[in-house]
Amino acid sequence: MKRVTGLLSGALPCLLLSSPITSAASGSDPGITTTTTTTANSTNPIADGWYADPDGVKFGDTYWVYATVSVAFVDQGRFDAFSSRDIRNGPWEPHLGVFTAGEGSSWARHSFWAPCTVERGGTYYLYYTANNPVANEEAETGIGVASSKHPGGPFVDVVDGPIIGEQVNGGNPMDQQVFIDDDANSTTYLIWGGSRANIAPLADDMVSLGASWPDGSSDPVVVDITPDEGYGEGPYMLKHAGRYYFMWSEGGYGTPDYRVAYAFSESIRGPFNRVGLFLAKDEAGEVADGPGHHSVVRDEEGAYWIVYHRRIIGDTVADHRVIAVDRLEFNEDGTIKPVVMT
Repeated sequence: MKRVTGLLSGALPCLLLSSPITSAASGSDPGITTTTTTTANSTNPIADGWYADPDGVKFGDTYWVYATVSVAFVDQGRFDAFSSRDIRNGPWEPHLGVFTAGEGSSWARHSFWAPCTVERGGTYYLYYTANNPVANEEAETGIGVASSKHPGGPFVDVVDGPIIGEQVNGGNPMDQQVFIDDDANSTTYLIWGGSRANIAPLADDMVSLGASWPDGSSDPVVVDITPDEGYGEGPYMLKHAGRYYFMWSEGGYGTPDYRVAYAFSESIRGPFNRVGLFLAKDEAGEVADGPGHHSVVRDEEGAYWIVYHRRIIGDTVADHRVIAVDRLEFNEDGTIKPVVMT
């Protein structure tokens, strides 16, 4: 398989809303509305273990959540997953070690972060970050790809090394999402980046960057889609009602103020101008704080659910994070309602 690390050593369409975005009622954060989501999830958190960066996806009639094991970086040598046929009520079945260092990869040894799993042609592809690209102390570090014929693994590397192994446009090779558009060709994109965010089309082999965009343009192939303010990590693209919503996490992951903001654009390539927050700590101090690094999955009735990690209120251990699932809803003008954690 062709690796794109050397290629990177240099260096979605929709309609705008017909009415302007309104400002938040209070604070300096521009934003959404005061209408909130109230549908509770009876299974939060979905697991007792320490987990983060959950990727929620629906394969057939089953929901899957793949997660970072939230321990010291040097001990992060596997990914666990959870499955359920009922996203609201569970139960959630654990699948430990769906991808592990050594058995699944010859190069990825630690700092397993932010799994993202998609299905193409009967094969499940798991994209992951390994070997701490922020520290950049390893000979090989960045984004890898493993595959399996079953969503529960075991996953084994498709490419013997990272497919993106260095900074591009100032963005660290981490926190990847594979986004499949609903256009005529189901165009597939890789989105990634810490500190700055990038997007590029994926080739049919699912491990190489495509040579050009659907419109034929190729300069550049990798496009910087960092929003105008606030971006930190955990990029996530969602297409709703013909619009591209770009979401990301802000603040320190181990702090109470970790949070999720969003922007939208008529193009998958932006520009993305920050609208405001839609997921933040429970100001009443009754549920959780530090929510972030999320994904979104749609159920059989068309409702959206946000899958995210959060912290126990009053807990000062940065890595003590758990996974929760709550409703994600939109206002009539296309803005996102603030998520109420349950």
